[in-house]
Amino acid sequence: MKKVYITRLIPEETIADLKKDFDVEVNMEDRALTREELLAKVKGRDAVLSLMTDKIDGEVLDAAGPQCKIFANYAVGYNNFDLAAATKRGVILTNTPGVLDDATATHAWALLLATAKRIAEGDKFVRDGKWKAWAPMFFIGLDVDGKTLGIAGLGRIGSNFAKKAVGFDMKIIYSDVNRNEAFEKKYNARYVDKETLLKESDFLSLHVPLTPDTQHYIGEKEFKMMKKTAVLINASRGPVVDEKALVKALKEKQIWGAGLDVFENEPALEPGLTELDNVVIVPHIASATPETRINMGKIAAGNIKKVLSGQAPDTCVNPDVLKK
Repeated sequence: MKKVYITRLIPEETIADLKKDFDVEVNMEDRALTREELLAKVKGRDAVLSLMTDKIDGEVLDAAGPQCKIFANYAVGYNNFDLAAATKRGVILTNTPGVLDDATATHAWALLLATAKRIAEGDKFVRDGKWKAWAPMFFIGLDVDGKTLGIAGLGRIGSNFAKKAVGFDMKIIYSDVNRNEAFEKKYNARYVDKETLLKESDFLSLHVPLTPDTQHYIGEKEFKMMKKTAVLINASRGPVVDEKALVKALKEKQIWGAGLDVFENEPALEPGLTELDNVVIVPHIASATPETRINMGKIAAGNIKKVLSGQAPDTCVNPDVLKK
């Protein structure tokens, strides 16, 4: 039987499915593998089901061996992959797009509302036994209804997120490399440049992919252009925000607050971030629903099955390898 290695515990449904056809080994510890462990564990495998926390580069590909045909990421993102190194070696790389859209968009809304209404602050205040009586100027938050919602990146998740704003009667503006006039017409949205997006947004939600062009898409210069009452939401990729600049902007009240699911050097956080009350921080859990996790596994497992049976996968992220 061909050998498959899974670098971390995932839903049992996916593991059981793969075990029907392959010799499967799973990292049973609930932690990311060290570099040394990863190099040792991929050796001799025909396929590897990897996570975003696994850096898959030429060294790992060579450690796996020439018989290894696919690394299937259990994630929509794939900036942990060295695409050129894999293509050079004839290794197929895949991801799990599409199935995360609803969960991630809803999670971004949870961050937006929690930040605007100061939910995390209020929760801690009550738990700490500090609540003694109601007061009219107590935990004043921000109105959401009727405000301007800015969206950076109107892809699958960004557009899904935008659709949910209808219930709050928000004005939608967006910036993207491609204009979507059909979306504008349907949701009365307005296409703007980045500068306008920054200056007009009451709430700015980031949904851009991580590329060299979007690294530090939001930094010191951008924070100075935003409203002092603005809220930044990031459930895309941590490095699209300069975290040092973010801490400074929050401390100096350049913006009102932020809601973050991802971080620049996660799990490490920029010093000072956890000390701030005007930021909601959660541990990269946007897609953490049972249905989403299971569907991610179905795609990853399906890609492995197809490649090991000589077929092209459904979601290849280095398509040039298929031309070889």
